[in-house]
Amino acid sequence: MNISSAIFDRSAPDLAACPDELLPEFAFIGRSNVGKSSLLNFLAGKRELARISSTPGFTQLINFFTINQRWRLVDLPGYGFAQVARQDKARFNAAVNDYLQNRPNLLCVFALVDSGLPPQAIDVEFMAWLVDNAIPFVLVFTKSDRVAAAKLQANIVAFKAQIAETCEILPEILTCSTKARVGRGALLKIIEEAMAPE
Repeated sequence: MNISSAIFDRSAPDLAACPDELLPEFAFIGRSNVGKSSLLNFLAGKRELARISSTPGFTQLINFFTINQRWRLVDLPGYGFAQVARQDKARFNAAVNDYLQNRPNLLCVFALVDSGLPPQAIDVEFMAWLVDNAIPFVLVFTKSDRVAAAKLQANIVAFKAQIAETCEILPEILTCSTKARVGRGALLKIIEEAMAPE
């Protein structure tokens, strides 16, 4: 898939403020500092499409980017961030839940986890929630350039074992690195296949 245009559409505080439901959407979510903004920019081929911050939990709204005037990338607030007041955290999590459960044009969620870490309870719990709500997702291990291949594989195996307890069919699993420029083609292929007419 060739990306010829990537344009910021809007930031929405809740489902009611989201754009129309005419275009298919692909949402990206993960814990704070998992490299989500960098990955979105890498995927879109536009360095400053999504704002990158050193402050955990910077993304607090649901951000929409229109790609090729045909589909949207959706940047969801990271879960587990600590620098935001508790009531705001609850509100943003509620908005994300509402979006994930009730957005009819959402085709797939890309759940991002850090390649260098063993399974974290908050990630495993979030995937279990996706399974419980029948929301299709792909598991993406980010920052793969920062970890030795053996450790990366060990973390993937451990993660599979954990989510297998709640997931009858394991999701597709990808690894990526924005620094090493690895994984973009595989991500775009999944998006392209999801939009292909049956």
